[in-house]
Amino acid sequence: MNIKPSLLALVISATVGVGAGVSAPAFAAAKEDAMRASNDSRTLTQLIETALANDASRKQFYAQSQAMREMGIASTTLMDPKLKVGVGGFPIDSFQFDKDPMTNISLGLMQQFERGDTLALQGKKANQQADGVQLQVEVRERDVANAITQLWLELGYQQQAERILHENQRLLRELTRFIQTNYSMGQNEAQDLLNAQLQVSKLDDKLNANAQVQRRIVSQLSEWLGANWLAGAHELEASNQLNWQALTDSSIQTQSTEHFSQLLQHPMVKMADVAITTQQTQVEIAEQAYAPQFGVEVMYGYRQANGMNGQPASDLVSAYLTLDIPLFTDNRQDRNLAAAQYQVGASKSQKDLLLAQMNAKVNALLVDKSNLEQRLSRYENTLLGQASARTKAVERGYQNNTAQFSDVIAAANDELTLSLEQQRLVTDLNLVNSNLAALLGGLNYNANTPDIAVPNLSSTSTSQTTTKQ
Repeated sequence: MNIKPSLLALVISATVGVGAGVSAPAFAAAKEDAMRASNDSRTLTQLIETALANDASRKQFYAQSQAMREMGIASTTLMDPKLKVGVGGFPIDSFQFDKDPMTNISLGLMQQFERGDTLALQGKKANQQADGVQLQVEVRERDVANAITQLWLELGYQQQAERILHENQRLLRELTRFIQTNYSMGQNEAQDLLNAQLQVSKLDDKLNANAQVQRRIVSQLSEWLGANWLAGAHELEASNQLNWQALTDSSIQTQSTEHFSQLLQHPMVKMADVAITTQQTQVEIAEQAYAPQFGVEVMYGYRQANGMNGQPASDLVSAYLTLDIPLFTDNRQDRNLAAAQYQVGASKSQKDLLLAQMNAKVNALLVDKSNLEQRLSRYENTLLGQASARTKAVERGYQNNTAQFSDVIAAANDELTLSLEQQRLVTDLNLVNSNLAALLGGLNYNANTPDIAVPNLSSTSTSQTTTKQ
């Protein structure tokens, strides 16, 4: 085994330099990644804001909330008055209006009024429901921002892995060419050349699989960014680590197991609060059922016949007041009120359950965060250094004919694996931070009001009037 020690040392040391936290080039690359983090965050923020502007689900929730507000205005309006036109006391023997003084042509107007403050409370309830649906817009914004951030981090990991694999492949190809030259001169064994060629082919396969994963991730991003964006997304440069200053500013208490004060600001918890107030309003509406409901009717009767004294009969005016008096409330009003009160209790229990579930998620994520940070520290302070020392030891053994070339390749592969695992841990840590930010409000984006078409009510009314005519 007469491979030149200088070239082998160059190849192995360059391969070792791939591992972050081991060599000077790795430290420089890590520093460069940190400097790029802010630029990557800005690019990611732009993608998130573009996705939110294009998100159809977000527009749907906003339109539904506006629809509920419009329905709330409609629900606070009195029922349309009813017009009543007819003939009373019409004689069937003569079929004439001026023969019998009892005959009159009646024109009446009837108006029904709701019980107590029912109308105002219905409008209040509709606005509360609209607030709840509008909070779904914020929930959707967080979901989209978190989904895109996670895809961005995964894409950044794949691109980082691609750079590591390309560098190792380049070094192995250089080594393969040199071994081939020595083999042609009878200075290396065939198994060394075949082993080196096999490692290069394996890296080719890993790079092909990596490219496939990258294309799939970019395709997933097109769900929010559109097919046109996908056509020009070939030069997208992502990162597997971001600046989580906003999450740090949220003052997460890692030593505490209760995070309810931060979770109360989450839109889903606010939706639970709105559901409670909506049900409380429904209790007030149910209480209005004990108030009487009344209506007013006014009628005017026109008479053409003469009275019994031979003079023209006087026209008639009638007025009526109707009352719907709830006297028997056991099976209707009482039951509806009890049902509404039970719904309030159910909504409160639902909020408690939601907070418990979200708090458990935060605690689980904090455990993952702590564990990943410890593992990263172990990789940077122990594992990568040990892998580097092992590679150098195997190199010396190969130069002294006490180790096989396969041992050199195995040591280089182990260090490559550790480098990729370290980047995987960095990515997983950032994924955990993204999930924490989605729960505690550390995602960075600005969302504008969804752009939806506003109905032209005047033209609609004109069209309906034209149709009726």
